[in-house]
Amino acid sequence: MKRPYGHMNVRRRTVLKGTAALGAAALVTPWGTPLRAQPTQGGTLRVAISTGGTTDSLDPGSWDSEFMNFQAHTRNGYLTEIGADGSLVPELAESWEASADASVWTFRIREGVQFHSGHVLTGEDVVASINHHRGADNTSAAAPIVADIADITADGMTVTVTLSAGNADFPFVMSDYHLPILPAQADGTIDPATTDGCGPFVMNNIEFGVRADYTRHDGYWKPGLPYFDAVEQVLIFDNAARQNALISGEVDYIDSADLNTVHLLERAPGINVLSITGTQHYGLPMDTRAAPFSDVNVRQALKYAINREQLVDTILNGYGSVGNDHPIGPGQRYFNAELEQKTFDPDRVAFHLREAGLSELTVDLNIADAAFAGAVDAAVLYAESAAAAGVTINVVREPNDGYWSNVWMQKPFVGTYWGGRPTEDWMFATAYAEGVPWNESYWSNERFNALLVSARSELDEDIRREQYFEMQEIVANEGGTIIPMFAAYVGAYSDALAHPEQVASNWRNDGHRIGERWWFA
Repeated sequence: MKRPYGHMNVRRRTVLKGTAALGAAALVTPWGTPLRAQPTQGGTLRVAISTGGTTDSLDPGSWDSEFMNFQAHTRNGYLTEIGADGSLVPELAESWEASADASVWTFRIREGVQFHSGHVLTGEDVVASINHHRGADNTSAAAPIVADIADITADGMTVTVTLSAGNADFPFVMSDYHLPILPAQADGTIDPATTDGCGPFVMNNIEFGVRADYTRHDGYWKPGLPYFDAVEQVLIFDNAARQNALISGEVDYIDSADLNTVHLLERAPGINVLSITGTQHYGLPMDTRAAPFSDVNVRQALKYAINREQLVDTILNGYGSVGNDHPIGPGQRYFNAELEQKTFDPDRVAFHLREAGLSELTVDLNIADAAFAGAVDAAVLYAESAAAAGVTINVVREPNDGYWSNVWMQKPFVGTYWGGRPTEDWMFATAYAEGVPWNESYWSNERFNALLVSARSELDEDIRREQYFEMQEIVANEGGTIIPMFAAYVGAYSDALAHPEQVASNWRNDGHRIGERWWFA
């Protein structure tokens, strides 16, 4: 059966022993998720993460790397959670309901949830945590997705959110990793530098761009969880070093396998390769304010100058699919399957250059493997295909450390990756709406922005589908980002680890919740 947001493939060197015995009775977690083996308590999980930097911060509004995303879900709790099957499930909010027009949402907050500091969760904590990302001059990456909150109030353990317009997907928004619920201070704000949280693990230490260490939160509200006693999180940029750390037993899990050498992991004794397909995509955003990228014909020429199939085969080693220059994945509700798929087409490149008044085009592409695994090699392949279409792309290799602060959204043509978002509105509002902090191509389109607002509050499914179809077409043909490929999450782990039968596809690392959901077999 096709799952809503992806599927899982586990490649093993040998067949698992004892699987036949599991057929006698279904094993489930305390939350109803089928298990592959009976969980056991204890042990220290050692995880190697592929992206992060010394410029990372504890302020949840600044989180933009896998290192910080992993710590977010290891340390914190959220109002809602994306389940392993892509559905929305309660977490700190045990229930919610909406007004008839979806403009007022009422959340009932779970009683008795304890923070690591001993503080007990209140409705005021929720209000303070969400308000941290609100305000006209707020620079939080979550500011765009909470911008429609007109008011948020707490009455005991009931929190009421009033929106400026209806949003049928609003409870999904509350699962965003920038929106952890942190303890309120006396003045009604949160301390953005706090290490406190109400998640499964207590943070003992964090060294940005290096490592973080956690111990089990014995007061965690989910009975029996987590299974591990401790988690050690280390940052290893280099693909070979990360895989060697797994093979040598220095770590138990790596979040990103090198797709050029993943076959070595598949043959390594005691190692499992885990492939999850979902909404993750790799891109090349262009600053649409800067020449020549300010010309839509130049952007179109560059989109037709890339060989997408070659990148999927070579960079992803087949672990993915071609993209069509918009961020909506084929498993999502309103994916536009009718949109013409772009392919490498020198004739169209030449046409769009003529429309732009150009006989030739030369651009710099500033990129590092921090952008996504194999980014530099992808840029070189892109330069080769573009040259065959009469376009010169100078590949400028940048340092990994500091890439997200010094290159991304700082230089005109760069690389990027996105884990995607569970809903179309959420993805578009985060990275394509006019003026939002993570609109990485600085693109603006009046029709798109109007449709974004309209579709968000539209309750007629057919009309809503038509609107999202048109938005994908506008982004694909007029937007400032080339999206050549959707990439599976491909990680690897020691066969000493075990996990539930279904693994989440909304982010890598089982939705960054392997600390909570996995165990030592």
